[in-house]
Amino acid sequence: MSENTSAKLHHVLHRVAPDVSLHAVVAGAGPAVFLLHGFPQTWHEWTPVIDELAQHHTVVAVDLKGAGNSSKPLIGYDKVTMAAELDGLRQALGFETVQVVGHDIGGMVAYAWAATHRDTVTRLAIFDVPIPGAELWDTIYADPTVWHFAFHQNRDLPEFLISGREYGYVESFLRNRATNHGAFTDRDVELYARAFAQPGAIRSTLEWYRAFERDAEDNRKFKQEPLTIPVLALGGENRWGPKIVDMVSEFGSNVTGGSIPDCGHWVVEERPDAVLAALANFLDR
Repeated sequence: MSENTSAKLHHVLHRVAPDVSLHAVVAGAGPAVFLLHGFPQTWHEWTPVIDELAQHHTVVAVDLKGAGNSSKPLIGYDKVTMAAELDGLRQALGFETVQVVGHDIGGMVAYAWAATHRDTVTRLAIFDVPIPGAELWDTIYADPTVWHFAFHQNRDLPEFLISGREYGYVESFLRNRATNHGAFTDRDVELYARAFAQPGAIRSTLEWYRAFERDAEDNRKFKQEPLTIPVLALGGENRWGPKIVDMVSEFGSNVTGGSIPDCGHWVVEERPDAVLAALANFLDR
């Protein structure tokens, strides 16, 4: 995979469960910040912001289980399990506490991590994603822009239809959810499509969606004890931005953020300047 960043990157791979090893890219020094990507991406999503963040933090950009160079087991894609494995990676890297930033599916995993490891996660940022179990959760399936939620939860059929067509599927997915259509180069699309086409990757990443019912049940329990740590909730003006602070405030008592102007779903690629400015004011240095 290309590494369009000047920061010195170290690739690590740690076994965090008997059948799970997590790959991550580490850069910089200072307080640890874990970056969790979305679908259909890999750690590469964070390259527009790694250089700047690494000036003041130890940045750990992870390939979520099921994606990139991390393991792709058959089971274990509920977000609580994924969070526990990420906490194992934290321990393997020697950090006592972490700040966690998650986009899309990564935002769902980030919330589960903070909710289940309250002494570990000190700050949480969630970018442009609905949280399973939120009040609006059961109504969003009627939104035509999230047609993929139901499609991906079908068993076997999506794999059959997508296999061999990964580039077209990934390109459509990225470009149709962007306001800034120059945010992704053809090389970016190729990189993500190649990762998506790895053996087991389509099935594994779709399992993230197939765990949503379990995730919603878990989160409804967690929200009974809202997070008290600082939480930053950001979304694209043309996607989840107008709703995201109110939604995330169901799960935390100290939530700030809002909409990023002139931005769609892919906030990191579309408006890295706004993301970096928000994180500079939010993260501990």
